Amino acid sequence: MSNPPVNILIVDDIAHNITALKALLTRPDVAVLVADSGTAALDLLLKHEVALAILDVNMPGMNGFELAALMRGSPRTSHVPIIFLTATAQDASRTFRGYEAGAVDFLYKPFDPRILQSKVDVFVQLEQQKRQLAAQLVTTRQMLEANEMLMAVLSHDLRTPLGAVLASAEYLMRTAADQQSATVAARVKNSSLRMARMVDQLLNLARLQGGRLPLQPRSIELATLCRSVIDEFASRENGKRILFASRGNTAGAWDTDLVWQAVSNLVSNALHHGAAGDVSVQVDGEAEDSVRLTVANRGVIPPEVFPHLFKAFGPNNGGSRSREGLGLGLHIVHEIARMHGGRVDVKSDETDATVFTIELPRMVTLERGSFSGK
Repeated sequence: MSNPPVNILIVDDIAHNITALKALLTRPDVAVLVADSGTAALDLLLKHEVALAILDVNMPGMNGFELAALMRGSPRTSHVPIIFLTATAQDASRTFRGYEAGAVDFLYKPFDPRILQSKVDVFVQLEQQKRQLAAQLVTTRQMLEANEMLMAVLSHDLRTPLGAVLASAEYLMRTAADQQSATVAARVKNSSLRMARMVDQLLNLARLQGGRLPLQPRSIELATLCRSVIDEFASRENGKRILFASRGNTAGAWDTDLVWQAVSNLVSNALHHGAAGDVSVQVDGEAEDSVRLTVANRGVIPPEVFPHLFKAFGPNNGGSRSREGLGLGLHIVHEIARMHGGRVDVKSDETDATVFTIELPRMVTLERGSFSGK
């Protein structure tokens, strides 16, 4: 299907001027709308979207300057570019008045038709590009909605069989007749847990990219939240390696579920990808306007991984170690921090090992709390 033509409005009270301009500008991708007065022009502007208005300055009743002022005063037409045409002698004061009225150009008759055609071509191309961008935006939104729905459906449908597999693996581990059976059951359980983490990451990414995850900030203690996250890890393998400390006032207004997820992702990342040794979680609330959380583990992130660390589906930071997810955990942490108006940083070297830092302002404005999907 071909795109509709771009509308150009010509306003002139002299019929042969309109005829000449219409003959000059009409082409398959341009539709020329004509009006012989300011009132008729306003009526056309109410009915049609216009990419450019070419106005005669000297018209009875409502002149071109007055029409331009009315156009600029209406939200519907305030963005329409205006080119003034006049047959009077060149006058700097009239030219400046035209630009003050919102004109993008001011031409004196007789003008070179090629110059006017070139100027009109620019605005026609701009309108066509604007339409293409609008169509691309609609398509992108539809794709994001479809992606979010697909991920949500898949995640929901996968949870049920995963739950059955995990329960069966737990049962087999308790009732195993020999060590080999117990080892196989443990392997099934670990693989199922890893798949469950992948499902959770996909669902969270779909929610973030879909822009349907508004912040719901409420007063919480970050130190208390971190202790709860650590307690959840305590029953898992390597969970006893986590050391916790806090100082200062750790209270703030944040989205509890999202901050919980960010802390959980960082702790999980440190346990699975860090070298053997303790994982340190610290909360620093001594600053007046923000609270800082650090998660540190032994081991160094390879330099080639750093540029992609917070990207979706980026390489994990464990080098050649097996991946425990889809590379979404740190990306989600980055987006949660950004939504709260905060930031996340990482330092990794042989001296200090690897330290992830999240800094969150104590108060979050709701204007910040939305995801753009860049």
